[in-house]
Amino acid sequence: MSEDPLVCPRCARTYSAPERFCSACGMPLVFDRGSERQASDRQRKARKIKPQYAEGRLVTVARAQNQIEAEFIAGLLLEEGIPCVPRTSIAGYAPVIGQREILVPLSGAQAAREALAWDRPG
Repeated sequence: MSEDPLVCPRCARTYSAPERFCSACGMPLVFDRGSERQASDRQRKARKIKPQYAEGRLVTVARAQNQIEAEFIAGLLLEEGIPCVPRTSIAGYAPVIGQREILVPLSGAQAAREALAWDRPG
């Protein structure tokens, strides 16, 4: 039996060995490996996504002039819990330069538009 404490993967509460489920959220407990096991970048991003914004077909909510701008927009949307996919106009080819459409699931489209809205000079 491992001597590592058990931890809830959702709320990070620690428990002793006889426990099997988190008393706060009901998640099955896992062994805490401390700094050995760091969440991957993909896992950290997935934790930020709000499920209510991840349903439906993909719709275009914005356009980016290049890859850097597309990544910036993707980061802004992720901070709001909205998943997105940048897509180039050339299928299967992703050059660094060139326009990209920013696609989000339909359930998150309105929230994405609001998150990206800003006052433009008239």
